[in-house]
Amino acid sequence: MRYVNGMRGSVMAVVVASAALVVAGCQPGGGGSDTGDGGVTPSGAVSSAASSATPGAPKPGSSASGSSTPSASRPASSSPAASAPPTSAPAPGGSAATCSAGSLKATARQAAVRPSGTGTGAAVVEFTNVSGRTCVLKGHPTVAGAGNGSPEMNVPLTVKPTGAAARVTVAPGGKAWVKLTFVQVQGEADGYCVSGSAPVVYPTMVVGLSGSGAHQVALDDGQFAECDDTVTVTAVSAVRPS
Repeated sequence: MRYVNGMRGSVMAVVVASAALVVAGCQPGGGGSDTGDGGVTPSGAVSSAASSATPGAPKPGSSASGSSTPSASRPASSSPAASAPPTSAPAPGGSAATCSAGSLKATARQAAVRPSGTGTGAAVVEFTNVSGRTCVLKGHPTVAGAGNGSPEMNVPLTVKPTGAAARVTVAPGGKAWVKLTFVQVQGEADGYCVSGSAPVVYPTMVVGLSGSGAHQVALDDGQFAECDDTVTVTAVSAVRPS
């Protein structure tokens, strides 16, 4: 009986010991974790990807101070292109050439305001720009009595200029004027000159302008009758004289 009891005690001891081992193996938080394939990885050897990052390390795209660093520099803004200056217009008459002789048509008429007497007294000569371009007239005219259709026979008159000369711009179709005031013939019939000289009659006069040629003109209502071959002239004007 003692032998049987001893055997029973030994068996019970083995069973209790085995049960203790099984219970110990099933306890959570033991010395390792289950790898899923029956192996055991020691505690502390397993780490997650998140826990492997160094605390406080700057994230990509950020500076160490925490401020955001732009991924690329912005290009400098371009300033607007400067406008081309506008092209500037020339001053009136500044680029116009002197009127040529062929660009002018000259006519003459007796002036309304003239010295008293029986001769011509005064005449207004009108220059018309018949070209297609603007041109310039300037200065005081020269005057000569036309001599029988031959320039060599012309008789230059003594010219007394009056008034300041200025450039006059004449557009196509535009006009400019000069006034000629003669020494007046007195009396009836052939008349007489106060100076004692004989009056002179010219069917036409030749009126010239500097750089613009000489132009032969006839009065629209008679001939040029004058004394002393002397004439007072105005400068070219854009205003028609009376």
